[in-house]
Amino acid sequence: MSSVGAAFRLARAGWVLVREGVVAALPGEELSGMPKFGWSVARLFTRRRALSYQRGDRLARAVVRLGPSYVKLGQFLATRPDVVGNDMALDLALLQDKMHTFPKAEAVHAIEASLGRRIDDLYSSFGEPVAAASIAQVHRAEVMREGTASRVAVKVIRPGVRHRFFQDLESYFLAARLQEKYIPSSRRLRPVEVTQTLAQTTRIEMDLRLEAAALSELGENTKDDPGF
Repeated sequence: MSSVGAAFRLARAGWVLVREGVVAALPGEELSGMPKFGWSVARLFTRRRALSYQRGDRLARAVVRLGPSYVKLGQFLATRPDVVGNDMALDLALLQDKMHTFPKAEAVHAIEASLGRRIDDLYSSFGEPVAAASIAQVHRAEVMREGTASRVAVKVIRPGVRHRFFQDLESYFLAARLQEKYIPSSRRLRPVEVTQTLAQTTRIEMDLRLEAAALSELGENTKDDPGF
């Protein structure tokens, strides 16, 4: 991945944050030098309508425009008030991991391509999506077990989301390196290491085999528990 491409995507993300008033909502009065100058300029380019929104609403609108990887970034940073501050962490914690669903036909194609079997051979019925998050969406389905139909939930990774996350992570690393280079006071927060943690967490979440294994283990551990 070229640094030019990462820089272009980072610039676009910055522009969206500026236009939606996210940068203007930051406590810029506490800054000095070039960071404060940049904050002042960002306020000039904020959309007038965005100024009437609360900070949390500005974040939500910006994230919707930027895509699913920024939802995940926001939720991750919500757990790091030491990095973004307590007020911003509270706003980020309100970001809902609810995204638009993608067509059922694309989910069917992804399942058949991954498992090498036709959807009708795998499920006796396969429904429309019922929930969608930043990485995957869920469908209701039924499978036949010993002649009896059993309801199941089928989780499908968003088409192209792995490539999109990989690209955006390149931009995050670029931003972290620039932050460490030009804002010495931020080095104690280790932004590059924070980004590495995000990248590792995302890779784990995208491997649904790990989630399936964990659920299987949970099922084994609770199968004889009347409380489940």
